[in-house]
Amino acid sequence: MTSWEGVRNYQARNYMREMKEGDGVLQAQTTAIAYASNADPSGVVGLAKIARESYPDHYAWRKGHKYYDAKTDPAAPTWGMVDVAYVERFKDVVSLAELKETKGLENMKVVQKGSRLSVQPVAKSEYDVVVKLGRRKGTRGRS
Repeated sequence: MTSWEGVRNYQARNYMREMKEGDGVLQAQTTAIAYASNADPSGVVGLAKIARESYPDHYAWRKGHKYYDAKTDPAAPTWGMVDVAYVERFKDVVSLAELKETKGLENMKVVQKGSRLSVQPVAKSEYDVVVKLGRRKGTRGRS
C-alpha cells in the first residue's frame, strides 16, 4: 500500500475526494498510480484499489518538500490524498492508442482530446473493458 499524494489540480483533487474504499484504479505506466501521458507508450499497466479514502495531504505543510503549498492551512486543508493498494500488473501496456481504438471506450475521459489529468473518473463499463484488455495480454501477479 502507498499514498497517492501530490495532486495539485483542483479538478483532480475533487475526483479524489469522491473515491471510496475498494474502488478500482487503473495504474499508469509511471511510478504514480493513475494515467500518465508522459510515458512511452502512454497507457495502463495494471490495477490497484483505493485502500483509504481522502485525507489531508500533509506534504502540503512540509516546507522544502516538493509538494509544499504555503497557501494551504492545516485547519482547512486544500489538498488531499488517498491510499492505494496493488492488485495486479498486466504483462504488457494497454496503450493510449489501443484505448482510443477500443469499442466501448469512446467516451472515456482519457481518450478525449486535451484530457490528461492524472486523476479521472472511469465508468464501471470502461473499467471492465480495460481490465479485459489488460488480462488478455496476461498478468505478472495478483494480490
